[in-house]
Amino acid sequence: MDTSTPNLAEWVGRSTTLHDVATAAPVVALNATLDHPTIAAESGLMLPPLWHWLYFLPAHRQSEIGADGHAKRGGFLPPVPLPRRMWAGSQFEFRSPIRLGDRIERKSTIADVTSKEGRTGQLVFVKVRHEVRCNGAADPALVEFHDIVYREAKQPGDVEPPPLKAEQGAAWQREIVPDDVLLFRYSALTFNGHRIHYDRRYVTEVEGYPGLIVHGPLIATLLMDLLRRNAPDAEVASFRFKAVRPTFDLHPFKVNGALQADGKTVRLWAQDHEGWLTMDATATLR
Repeated sequence: MDTSTPNLAEWVGRSTTLHDVATAAPVVALNATLDHPTIAAESGLMLPPLWHWLYFLPAHRQSEIGADGHAKRGGFLPPVPLPRRMWAGSQFEFRSPIRLGDRIERKSTIADVTSKEGRTGQLVFVKVRHEVRCNGAADPALVEFHDIVYREAKQPGDVEPPPLKAEQGAAWQREIVPDDVLLFRYSALTFNGHRIHYDRRYVTEVEGYPGLIVHGPLIATLLMDLLRRNAPDAEVASFRFKAVRPTFDLHPFKVNGALQADGKTVRLWAQDHEGWLTMDATATLR
């Protein structure tokens, strides 16, 4: 099916707005999932960067869920007729804090839809701009761009891009064991029904991967958590990450970080058990 039809371009500019409250329960749960000591989740507590993903959760009816566990195509996102959908990366500007108890609003807009031919077939990229505001403020506390890639089904003989070796020189490093419980807890916290994260038969037999896929947002959160553990007083002004290679639950992986000579830039990256780069990221401090 041709995914370059004008239909998809018609989605550019569409927007939707959701409202929520920054409640304590998901913060306590993610804190435990990341293996931090118990916190006093009191009103006014500032959320760490990326923890806004605990809110504005998708609440599609069960009858609206597709075969992959995501909502059926259409609605706010364009109805791209390709079966595999992945979170390719994101870019963030952290302008002011989001705190427990805040009334929060997220306006999401389709910023761009493009298609191209890749080595394994057709690809469609959708970029969504999110603006999060607190307590009715005119200016957003957070601006996020979310990159989604849609791909054709995996075929026998498909050649994947050559892997890249992860860089050396990590000042901070932490090994993560991506067991079923960790993936389940993060899926539950973000109300993510995508079967590639918990349904081993589906991910291996239908999508052709060797194991359960570790959520890209979970790896990004672990990278930011590594920065928080090693520089707890640092204030992050911006962050960007790109998913380079899937991470599977079959082996432990590592998250790495290093503060650069300018004192403002933090290089962050994830690598698999063979040392291949899986996620590349950069944070800028205030």
